[in-house]
Amino acid sequence: MKTKITLLLALIFGLNIGFAQNTEECMTKLSLLTEAVKAKNFDAGYKPLTDLRKDCPQYHIGIYKYGEDILEHYIKTKTGEEKKGHILDLIKLWEERIANFPNGKKAGEYSSKICQLRYDNKDVLGLSDAVLYDCFDASYKGDKDNFKNAKSLYVYFKLMVNLFDSKQKTDQQLFDKYDDVSDKIEVETEYNERKLNGLVVKEDAGTALTKTEVRYKKYYGDMIGAFEKVQDGVDKELGDRANCANLIPLYQKDYEANKNNGVWLQRAMTKLYAKGCKTDPMFVKILNQKNTIEPNAKTSYYLYIITGEQTYLDQTMELETDPIKKAKLNYTIALDFKKSGNYGKARQYFQESLSLNPSNKKPYDHIARMYAASANNCGDTNFNKRAVFWLAANEASKGGYSTLATSYNAKAPTKSEIFAAGNAGQSIKIGCWIGRSVTVPSL
Repeated sequence: MKTKITLLLALIFGLNIGFAQNTEECMTKLSLLTEAVKAKNFDAGYKPLTDLRKDCPQYHIGIYKYGEDILEHYIKTKTGEEKKGHILDLIKLWEERIANFPNGKKAGEYSSKICQLRYDNKDVLGLSDAVLYDCFDASYKGDKDNFKNAKSLYVYFKLMVNLFDSKQKTDQQLFDKYDDVSDKIEVETEYNERKLNGLVVKEDAGTALTKTEVRYKKYYGDMIGAFEKVQDGVDKELGDRANCANLIPLYQKDYEANKNNGVWLQRAMTKLYAKGCKTDPMFVKILNQKNTIEPNAKTSYYLYIITGEQTYLDQTMELETDPIKKAKLNYTIALDFKKSGNYGKARQYFQESLSLNPSNKKPYDHIARMYAASANNCGDTNFNKRAVFWLAANEASKGGYSTLATSYNAKAPTKSEIFAAGNAGQSIKIGCWIGRSVTVPSL
């Protein structure tokens, strides 16, 4: 009995020593890897990386962070089969990271990075659009919340368009995927807008942002810009594949099966409106059905567009309570008024959009352009007509459109003309729909 206890203690003690030795070895190799990568000596870091992946895969997440740097360097600098081998190894490294640190980074982020790497190197890897699409599709469906990369969302939809054009996907599949991607872009854009708005409001109130907040402000703004570009790209890819001639027969065919499906009705209604099919009876039919089973701000607005009744427009504003969504609704209404030439109403809704979502500066661009377009009609003298361009430049500047502001200032009266008029520093009242005053610059 004593002998058995002695052997057991020896075994436990030996295991503890072995564990301590392994931990020490892992720490030493990670230190070598870290120093090599920081010094950009990627060849020196390759051996400890290989050892760590084999012997200490769960020791530290830095293995995968620094390993990614090494393999990305080799992918950039190698060619042919050697490059292909490193691409496949980086994919394997990311898969190992997901397996060994499932809580460190969400699976959706790294699974989409794997798909993006495969797409970026599809010629080297010999991958078809169908295989690549399936990769993105599995990543998106597996962890949609963390499928956040703007470029990958665009590629995901572009691959769907390629498959549709080659008759491998149907019209409905194409339109459904467009809606999926557009909805995801909207979610990510709104998230970043809410974060940015908090910082903008703080700054506008006179409180200086911390260095960290300044960085985040730039980050959120960049993300909003990236997703807006992706939405533009997705719309361009869809193009005329979704026009009234294609959409209406499809919705007519599927209407009975989906007339009680609020999501289907909403998407059909929105797409028909966006593609200029709002005068078609099918749009009205879908709109009325959606308003019957599930009324919301959009159905009220579309009913206003069709009927012109102010009641529906008032109802639109009452039904939408979320500030970001309400801001977008005001922006859409403003665009419609601008398109119809009702600049006064357009400005009203653009300004309401700004008050609800100050991070979206696009209304300033539209107001500036409306002022500039009205200069000849809203001034009573040649000088006063050109003075409108100071108003336009001011709006453009508030939105950060410096090139546009410079252009408008160049069209305003010059210093010599101000001197000749003798009205430097005076206020000029601009008439018609503008109804604003502008101060002549002092000389």
